[in-house]
Amino acid sequence: MIHFQNVSFRYDDNGDGAVRNLNFTVKKGECVLLTGRSGCGKTTLLRLANGLIPNYFSGNLEGKIIVDQMEVSETPLYQIAERVGTVFQNPRTQFFNVDTDSEIAFGMENKGMDSAYMKKRVIQTAEELKITNLLGRNIFSLSGGEKQKIAFASIYAMNPEIYLLDEPSSNLDVISIEALRQQLKLLKEQGKTILIAEHRLYYLKDLADRIFYLEEGEIKESYNCQDFLKLSDRQREEKGLRMMEYKNSSFCNQPQLFQKPVLEINDLSVGYKKQAVRSNINLAARGGEIIALLGQNGAGKSTFCRTLCGILKPLSGTFRRNGQVLTQKERRAKAYMVMQDVNYQLFAESVEKECGFGIKNPDENKICTTMHRLGLYPYRERHPNTLSGGQKQRTAVAVSMMCKKELLVFDEPTSGLDFDGMANVSKLMGDLAESGKIVFVVTHDYELITRICTRIIYFDACGQMEDALVSKKTLPDLMGFFPTQKDLFLS
Repeated sequence: MIHFQNVSFRYDDNGDGAVRNLNFTVKKGECVLLTGRSGCGKTTLLRLANGLIPNYFSGNLEGKIIVDQMEVSETPLYQIAERVGTVFQNPRTQFFNVDTDSEIAFGMENKGMDSAYMKKRVIQTAEELKITNLLGRNIFSLSGGEKQKIAFASIYAMNPEIYLLDEPSSNLDVISIEALRQQLKLLKEQGKTILIAEHRLYYLKDLADRIFYLEEGEIKESYNCQDFLKLSDRQREEKGLRMMEYKNSSFCNQPQLFQKPVLEINDLSVGYKKQAVRSNINLAARGGEIIALLGQNGAGKSTFCRTLCGILKPLSGTFRRNGQVLTQKERRAKAYMVMQDVNYQLFAESVEKECGFGIKNPDENKICTTMHRLGLYPYRERHPNTLSGGQKQRTAVAVSMMCKKELLVFDEPTSGLDFDGMANVSKLMGDLAESGKIVFVVTHDYELITRICTRIIYFDACGQMEDALVSKKTLPDLMGFFPTQKDLFLS
């Protein structure tokens, strides 16, 4: 079904993501997992398989690629797209409509399918993928995870033989990841061929037939699933890979907390255009806390964070710092937020300048040190928009270290990051907390939570809020607070 013969590729503009000496065959109906450190060539391999290389991304290509009996370099993209469907890491890059129904139908419409069939197929797709609640919605009103579901549905509706997925779980909560796992299981039952690039591995342990471990653009090792699961924690971490099992994970962060609450939130209601998304939020936070915000996609976590940082006005309620009421303007002055889509907050012409952007008299030595710690120093002269998704994420995190704010909010800061990137980001969060800052982190990354967080706040789908302190508990202990996620995550 997919055959790579002596394939090497190097982009014209830089060497990042280059691949070389790729030789493999994927049989019809196989599910192959591509994993490895950020920048190892996973995305490039997918672009070679779907024809974006060489038809869209230019560079030096050698070797032969055969996909479903088509030689990719000699086949028009539209013909490849009829048989190869791709779900990109950032779903926003593949949307062409403003409503979900039209987006799901878009590929079929381009193929000139009958309108009656398309309407029927949109409904069928939503029912089979269990996303009927997303029909008739505005794309821009969706959460990141909901957008990811629509991106997958738009490909599924076209019924291709081959599916290519690039970090499909990066913006999903635990329940949505389970839904994704069921969708991939459905594809396997239909005999579809799947290539999936991922850092988050646990949900694929019973789906992947083979695992390709890439390093510096080469497939260094190929495993069957059983042998891959036998890797020790040390072996896995040395390869820069995430956990495959979470059942015995323990919380290891025991910070020195400041005694009195610095931030108090009372009777807070947040939302848009007088429509509440979350209400009755009450909490107090001390300096040195790293507070994880959990909940299903669309539960209002990002809306709460934007209100906390002064980006949005609260519908009701008060914020106090050391007993004094904080206005929206004062919150903006004291808080910094790393957004889920960091493309909205990268402005400078180089990574190095981005780290000091908008900061009066930035500390050049600290910028240099921070770039080194986050693995960004080799890219210091690159424009942020030329970086990979994970590199952009780390750049935004670097800016948060430089801005000297009292309250730091991170919205999915480790989405798309490998083990090394996650560990570096968690260490920087720890440094911020040790200096007395309050850190909130919206995340579905339980490896990050067990590594660094001191407290978990869970927004459930019914509008309730659970608040749990972390102290030498295992993940199963704490997940007992959140029954809607416990069984799915720990199974």
